[in-house]
Amino acid sequence: MNKQELATKIWTSANKMRSKIEANEYKDYILGFMFYKFLSEKEVRYLYDSIGCTSEEDVKQLIDLGDNYTSSYAETIKKDLGYFIPYKYLFSTWISKGNDFVIGDVTDALAATLMRRTMCTSSRESLRL
Repeated sequence: MNKQELATKIWTSANKMRSKIEANEYKDYILGFMFYKFLSEKEVRYLYDSIGCTSEEDVKQLIDLGDNYTSSYAETIKKDLGYFIPYKYLFSTWISKGNDFVIGDVTDALAATLMRRTMCTSSRESLRL
């Protein structure tokens, strides 16, 4: 496959993925996913660098403990980063699902986030990038 054929294939795939979404709206979704990926990777880096995780399994076990959003690990992560993403909602977890990924994974993550935000009593929480 030459460069032109590859470019054509990528462009065709992108058009298929965006389906009925207009090209100018598509960027909003892509930028949102890129930002979510950044937040997920930042949390994982924090776990390796600050908490002492040494493997993906460590990250999974530690974050799974915080899946109820109130564990000491979840609270520590929220305090230090300004947010907490459970393991099942990390971008890398979605990618590892491959063809088993469904859009419901994204809506579940957003619904869980919105529910947590409405239950928060403090509006001072900020996102520290």
